[in-house]
Amino acid sequence: MTTATRQRPAALLLTPAAERRIADLMAKAPEGAVGVKLSTPRRGCSGLAYSVDYVTEAKPFDEKIETPGGTFFVDGGSVLYLIGSTMDWQEDDFTAGFVFQNPNAKGSCGCGESFTV
Repeated sequence: MTTATRQRPAALLLTPAAERRIADLMAKAPEGAVGVKLSTPRRGCSGLAYSVDYVTEAKPFDEKIETPGGTFFVDGGSVLYLIGSTMDWQEDDFTAGFVFQNPNAKGSCGCGESFTV
C-alpha cells in the first residue's frame, strides 16, 4: 500500500504587492534577519492586531512561506486566526501598509487596527 502525501496550503496567501514589499523589507533588513514574520499579538480595542516584524530565527511551529524576495513566517500561535486570509500591500498619497482580508475576523475596531475572532 502506498500513501500519497498532499502538500497542505499555506496559512495565508500573499498578493504580488505583498511579496514585493517583503522583498523591499529584506533588502533593508538588519544584519542577522532571516525573514519577516506576521503575528497577532493581543492589543487594540478588539483584542488582536496584525504585527509584521523582522526575525532572526525560525521557531519550530511557525509557518514558513518562501517568497521571491525572502522568507515570510507566520507565527505558529497565530495560524488558526489567519487560515484562509489574504495579505496585500497598499499605498496611496496618504497611507501605506499591509491590508488583510481575513475570513475568520468577526469584527474590528473603528480604526481597523485590531480585530476579533
